[in-house]
This record gives sequence, structure tokens and C-alpha cells, in this order.
Amino acid sequence: MSNSSIGTPEQLRDPNYTPPLTQAVPLGIQHVMAMFASNVTPAIIVAGAAGFGFGSPNADIPTINYMIQMSILFAGIATLIQTIGMGPIGGRLPIVQGTSFAFLPVMIPAVMIDGHGAGVGAMSGLATGVVIGGLFHFCLGFFIGKIRFALPPLVTGLIVLMIGLLLIKVGIQYAAGGAGAFNMSKPTWGSGANWTMAFTVIIVTLGVKFFFKGFMSAAAVLIGLIAGYLVAHFGFGAVDFSKVGFAANIGMPTPFKFGWSINWAIVIGMCLMAFVSAVETVGDVSGITKGGAGREATNEEITGATFADGLGTALAGIFGALPNTSFSQNVGLVAMTGIMSRHVVTIGAIFLVLCGLSPKIAAYVNTIPYPVLGGGVIVMFGMVAAAGINMLSDVDWNKRNMIIFAVSLTFGMGLQQVPDAMRFLGDSGAGKTVSMLLGTGLLPAAIIAIVLNLILPHEGLED
Repeated sequence: MSNSSIGTPEQLRDPNYTPPLTQAVPLGIQHVMAMFASNVTPAIIVAGAAGFGFGSPNADIPTINYMIQMSILFAGIATLIQTIGMGPIGGRLPIVQGTSFAFLPVMIPAVMIDGHGAGVGAMSGLATGVVIGGLFHFCLGFFIGKIRFALPPLVTGLIVLMIGLLLIKVGIQYAAGGAGAFNMSKPTWGSGANWTMAFTVIIVTLGVKFFFKGFMSAAAVLIGLIAGYLVAHFGFGAVDFSKVGFAANIGMPTPFKFGWSINWAIVIGMCLMAFVSAVETVGDVSGITKGGAGREATNEEITGATFADGLGTALAGIFGALPNTSFSQNVGLVAMTGIMSRHVVTIGAIFLVLCGLSPKIAAYVNTIPYPVLGGGVIVMFGMVAAAGINMLSDVDWNKRNMIIFAVSLTFGMGLQQVPDAMRFLGDSGAGKTVSMLLGTGLLPAAIIAIVLNLILPHEGLED
């Protein structure tokens, strides 16, 4: 499909242009395929960390299916808010929203107690934190332009790198057979069969990414997961369809599915991560307008996209889904295709909404074996870390910036690996809150980097 058959160069750069439906529909589905695997993965990981994921001794299949379903549904709804807009809300650009990996270093410890899953009950505090964090994120839209100075590439690159590094352990555990004491105690954990499934995903993903173009290349991770899934099913009999038949064909979202319970550690963590997500959205909006239209993003587009980010997250939290943010892989897809139409993405969003109304689809997603998912997330989490390194390539590596990076990275990685190091904080409510926030690793690294970058002089430590 050539771009000339879709529209003129001027039309292709216009967000308001609608290509013919025979071409717009497959282009919209292409956007969905590029983000689908990444979008549903956080829900599976959080449920596994909480101890009620598939294969856990206390597995709650209807609940994990519901979380996957809501991830799909609210990715579509949040994308519609971005592309169609409501008053000042929405960038009205081809921005695809989806469940964010960035919040996982905060969400995983939020649903655990003493290193063990806290069960479905932990989702109440997490969902409440998602709602409040989303509202906070929405408010950032009023002054997002004024805080960008505090988050240069040194800070944002470090944060994104930290997200990837902190999640790599989870990827390896899933590839070996799943995270958590229950999965790791199985005799099959770390087996050759599990790693065969994981490596199938990785090898196929890399092959498709580098030896195919267009739709195939954009959906490389999804195609890799499908290949691994087929190997798991036909080669090892590792796919269990027994619970799929119990899932309904149609299911509506339930407001406050997990209740309402304020956990200040989670709320503070979500609000702090909202800064990171907001800056990521600013970068994605700028990337779309530069890659698709060859221009800078307007203040209205940046503000509207930030509003939509926050509103989409708050709505998702109300119905038990996880935080939403703009998806960077779809930004690259816009630059690759050269098609700036927001209506193409709207079509993809409608497809997501329709899929998100079916628990049956979520149930099929939940049959993906952990090693297959692990192969996919090794690639995805590694790419997150690589994106952070790419952002850091814009940094002037003088002594000042090296010290900021070194101190922030050391404290972040260290406190995540040794969460008991701050025992002096005690067991009071406030002490536990601070301990949990520091134990994420990501938040102390981000705070230290931001503060040092603001207070350390630029003179005196230059090469």
C-alpha cells in the first residue's frame, strides 16, 4: 500500500484527514497489533505479584481475566479521549494510549507484603492510588510546560533506564517459569522446556523485526508471542484452555470493582510517577508532530494530551484497570508510515473497545504460559532500558552530570535490592510508607536526580 494511494503529502500530514476506510481500517488495526502485547502484560504481572495470577495456589481466574479485559477496554477509551477530544482535553493527534510499564516498580511492591503476594484485597489500595494519581496527572496539564526544566534528558533518561533495569529480573523469572515463591518452587522452574518457549519468542521477534517491514515489523513482539504460544501448545502441552469456557462472551466493567482504600505510600508513589509519565507524553507528542508532520507540537496539543493521560488513568482506576499513558512504539509507527491521521488511530481504539467488552478474549490472553510471556517481556523491558540509554546519549557527560547519575543510580538500585537497609524508619505507619517508597528503587533515584540537578552548580565540576 503506497502512501500516494492513501492521500496527498499535505493530507498525510493533517491529523484531521481521514483516509478511505478500506485503507484506514487495516492501518488502525496495525496500531493495535503494535501495542497489544505490551498493553495486557502489566495486568498479568501485577496479578502474579499479588498472588492470584494464573498458576498461583490462590489463583483467581475471573479477577485476572477482568483485569486483562479492563486493560484492553480502557486503552481503547483513553485513546478515544486523545484522538477525538473533549474541549481542552485530548491532543487530537494519532496518540495511542495503553497500560504503562513505568508504574510497575511501584505497583509490584504495592500488592505484596514481606515479599509475598497480598491477594486480591491489595487491589483496593492500588486501584485507589491509580484514581488519585490520575487526577494528579490531569492537574499537571495546567502547568506541564513550567516543570519541564526540572526534567532534562539526564533525569528522564536515568528514570527510563531504571524502569527497564528494575523490571529485567521479572522478565527472567517469567521466562524461567514465573515469578513468586510458588512458581519458583516448582521442579519445572528453570527447565529447558521453559527456556525453549522463551527463546522461541525472542528469536522470532528479532527475526520478524529485522527481516520484515511494515505491518509485520510493527507487530514483531506479538508475532513472537504467537509463535511461542504455538510451540508451548503443540510442543509441550503447556497451554490450559480449561478455564476459557467459563468466561462470558460479553461483560461490562464494574465501577469500584476492588473497593476504595487509601494507602498513602501507593498514592504518593503514583503521584510521583505521574511526573515521569507526563514528561514521557510530552516527548511522545513532540515525536508524533515531528515524525508525522515535520513541525513542533503546540502548547494546546501538549496540554490536551496531558489532560487526556490523567483522565484516562483516573477512569481506568475507577473500573479496576491500571495507569494509562501514551505508547512510544506507536509514535515510531506514525513516523514509519508517514500517516498523521488521528482518525486511523480512532478506528484502532474502537477495535480495542469492542475487544475489551469480551471476557472471553481476556480469558484466551490469560492462557499464555509464563515462559512465553517471559520471552516477550525480556525484549520489551530490555527495550525500555535501551530507550533510557538513548535519551542519555543527549547528555553532556561532564563531571557534574556523571556524579548526579552515579549517586542516583547507586541509591536506586541499592535500595531496591536491599529494601531492609532503612530499618531505622521503624514500623510506624509513616515509617512503612517511606520504606515502601524507597524500596521501589525508582522513586529515590528519580528524587535524588531531580534535586541534585536543581541544586548543584554547573560551574566548578566541569571538565
